[in-house]
Amino acid sequence: SPCPLFLTLLSPCPLSPCPSVPCPQCPLSLTLLSPQTRAARVRVGKGDKLVTYEQAHAPHHIGHRKGWLSLHTGNLRGEAGAAQRALEDAFLRRFLAGTFPGLLLEQPVLKRRGNLLVICALLARALPPHKLYFLLGYAETLLGHFYKCPVRLELQTLPARVPYKFL
Repeated sequence: SPCPLFLTLLSPCPLSPCPSVPCPQCPLSLTLLSPQTRAARVRVGKGDKLVTYEQAHAPHHIGHRKGWLSLHTGNLRGEAGAAQRALEDAFLRRFLAGTFPGLLLEQPVLKRRGNLLVICALLARALPPHKLYFLLGYAETLLGHFYKCPVRLELQTLPARVPYKFL
């Protein structure tokens, strides 16, 4: 098992003939490891911060308490193109954020089933239905031409953001 101490030289010693060999006169800094991972976590506040289901669970609970936001077989052993799919996912999320500006309430879920691309999203009820249907057809047609495969958008509209809990 690795030692819990990091040994780092603060500055190279000008007295040493070889700068890679530590000198006894060089200052040495010893610090303990901090194993706490705090990335992508929502900080607990006064109880007035709205938190969605995706934000309420820590990233290491993906696959246990919450599902993946991109479903495909590219991450299986022996499958090629995982990086290409990750790039496509980033493009699709940005395209949807630009097509439905300010309307996305949650991150969309992207599902690849064979040759079919299914995009599930929750939108706010801020547009009249005829404009929403136009944007739906526009996005499906344009993405179908980009990816040369059938694309289906499954949209649900909500009156406002649905809170899971308040932190």
